[in-house]
Amino acid sequence: MKNILITGGDSRFASELKKAKSKFKLIFCGKKKLDILSLKSIRKNFLRYKPDYILHLAGLSRPMKIHEKNIIKSVSLNIIGTANIVKECFKNKIKLIYISTNYLYPGNKGNYKETDALLPWNNYGWSKLGGESSVQMYKNSLIIRCALTEYPFKHKKAFSDVKSNFIYHKDFIPILFKIINKKGIINVGKKSQTIFNFVKKDKKNIIKSKSKGIMPKRVDMNLGKLVKIL
Repeated sequence: MKNILITGGDSRFASELKKAKSKFKLIFCGKKKLDILSLKSIRKNFLRYKPDYILHLAGLSRPMKIHEKNIIKSVSLNIIGTANIVKECFKNKIKLIYISTNYLYPGNKGNYKETDALLPWNNYGWSKLGGESSVQMYKNSLIIRCALTEYPFKHKKAFSDVKSNFIYHKDFIPILFKIINKKGIINVGKKSQTIFNFVKKDKKNIIKSKSKGIMPKRVDMNLGKLVKIL
């Protein structure tokens, strides 16, 4: 049985992974156990567990405003921390899986392919692109661009004027295990639809709202590459 060491082992997505059935042995390392800003901490855990894969979840996501208010924290965790993981994966020849975001795409036309030009529209996107840039330098890696969200949807309102490829953590996990041995970049998500339409199937009392410039209106991705793989 092959081992997957998961950074950010106390994250929201990791909590769903802990419930999943898998042919892999999953090793969860929370921030107290594995500090991605410490090469010594990373090396210690890599040496202890001898993983075959690193699933890199550790970093800073919400609230989005934190990436504007605390740039140092955003850069440290999402860019420098990711680069540290890349360096140790390279030294130890370990496969790296990096969870990226559709926030890297400009958001003005939609249907973005993996090869399309990138232009993040907020600091969170820039921080993830910074991390992704270091991962792209390491060829034994898989970058997954996605729009993950919790189930049930935690907000009372959802945008009816923004198209995306939202996918619940629980639905993303089986796809992750199917593509884990692929390399390069893969867009992953559900079909292109407004966030409101995605949510209303499972949350009947969701309230329609407008983005009012909070998000671009077309952050949806082309999933053709994923469909061919699956």
